Amino acid sequence: MDINFLKVQATVVMLLALSLFSCGELKKKEVANKELDASSANNTSFKISLAQWSLHKKIHSKELSPFDFAKEAKILGFEAIEYVSALYNGAIKDIGMDAVIDSLKTESEAHGVKNLLIMVDGEGNLASSSVEERHKAVENHKKWVDAAVALGCHSIRVNAKGDGGYEAQREQAVSGLSQLATYAKEKNINVIVENHGGLTSNGSWLAEVMLKINMSNCGTLPDFGNFCMKGNVHNCEDAYDRYKGVKELMPFAKAVSAKSYDFDANGNETKIDFDKMLKIIKDAGYSGYIGVEYEGSRLNEVDGILATKALLEKLINN
Repeated sequence: MDINFLKVQATVVMLLALSLFSCGELKKKEVANKELDASSANNTSFKISLAQWSLHKKIHSKELSPFDFAKEAKILGFEAIEYVSALYNGAIKDIGMDAVIDSLKTESEAHGVKNLLIMVDGEGNLASSSVEERHKAVENHKKWVDAAVALGCHSIRVNAKGDGGYEAQREQAVSGLSQLATYAKEKNINVIVENHGGLTSNGSWLAEVMLKINMSNCGTLPDFGNFCMKGNVHNCEDAYDRYKGVKELMPFAKAVSAKSYDFDANGNETKIDFDKMLKIIKDAGYSGYIGVEYEGSRLNEVDGILATKALLEKLINN
């Protein structure tokens, strides 16, 4: 037999063996990568931000300037913040919207704090039965969309309050929110709705609104505490199941508010099961910021903020 033929045959066998080995190793790597991806998906981690409403008493009493929010948040250990539009109403009257936004941007950059969103109130009812009133509300909110762009925020939080029955108000909310979200989409800003009283605190109703709008930049901001459909948190006449509500709103969530009121000796919130809430959030696949929003009265605002932050950090790291 020709010696050269034997050499060629041996080379072919060797190359075939190497090819089979490489394919086997590639398969192993693919499986390992898939397992790693699945493991990463199951180990969702959250970041914690500070909602400015947590400091509204200090701001209203003039103990803290609303323009020092970024500085205060940094001192308290936060690196991302959520503004409240109403806390700047006086300043906007005095120096104008542009000057206010420029100052907030300068302060946030100076303290290395990320601007996430603006909670907008007092700009009209986006779910009003009056077409004219809805249109005016949409127009009033547009300046806050522009402000969010200037600050580098991802969203403005709005209310979907209105009048009328369940179905009528749902269609009115779809109309008003769709108009605003269309404007915001051009600016790459999200319009997100919080459960904030009335039908908006009915998780099923608000989820239906989101499904009907069906826009990628229109979503929700589930709040742990705002599930009173009639009355208030201290005297609620018609409460919606908060855990059911958060679960219904999480598929559309682009932010989350960890509302807190008080804490026991072990550091647990006394009205809301934070552990249960975080499991609902994790199960939904959410991985964005969770905003600390302390609204209690027994602890002062700073202590309440720090207690909420500590509880979230403990549960997130477990």
